[in-house]
Amino acid sequence: MTPLEVIAILVAGVGAGAINAIVGSGTLITFPTLVAFGFPPVTATMSNAIGLVAGGVSGTWGYRRELAGQGRRLRWQIPASLCGAVLGSWLLLHLPETVFELVVPVLLILALILVMLQPKIQAWAKQRGSHEAGLSPARLTSLTVGTFAVGVYGGYFTAAQGILLMGVMGAILPESLQRMNGAKNLLSLIVNVVAATAYTLVAFDRISWAAAGLIAVGSLLGGVLGARYGRRLSPTALRGTIVVVGLVGLFRLLA
Repeated sequence: MTPLEVIAILVAGVGAGAINAIVGSGTLITFPTLVAFGFPPVTATMSNAIGLVAGGVSGTWGYRRELAGQGRRLRWQIPASLCGAVLGSWLLLHLPETVFELVVPVLLILALILVMLQPKIQAWAKQRGSHEAGLSPARLTSLTVGTFAVGVYGGYFTAAQGILLMGVMGAILPESLQRMNGAKNLLSLIVNVVAATAYTLVAFDRISWAAAGLIAVGSLLGGVLGARYGRRLSPTALRGTIVVVGLVGLFRLLA
């Protein structure tokens, strides 16, 4: 890698770590950056997932206070995320790379749409959270199934899984956005850890460890900054950055 590429990937890692801690979808910063520098899509996805584990740790730690009192739900959601991530990782490693190259642009477009719709998702979540309701068995089952589905998506292609989780939880849970965001950070971290472990064990030689290392260093710092200062930043500016970089990556994929 050239010095310019090293700096760009490191900066992308910082941005992705911060964005993941605040809103999710930081992959839309790092994944297109790697693709733009010529990394194959599958290599970019695996290297990115490994690198972002560090940012997930710092971001989750930064939101640890919001996790208090969520143990009952997380006892169901954590296994659901684990199982979903295992299945999604298996699909990535066993389906032909041509399938991934066809599917990724569609997933990237979906992720960008979700980013642009995030204010509506948050408003919906806030409205749902304002209603007092207990977590009935039916709601807990729906939450578990939804978490599993997002885990499958995250194990296969990590972009915007945080926004998907916020949408699922917001539709079901009478919780504040900040508490859901804490749960989102933890569950997204679990998916990334499972995916990163699977990729390392099965496809060690297909990973760019230099890129993964740069993203890890950057995202670790970004997660700390995002958890500490993220609520002061303009969500509109963050979404704009994600969309622009995502469109560049989409153009690069289609070209």
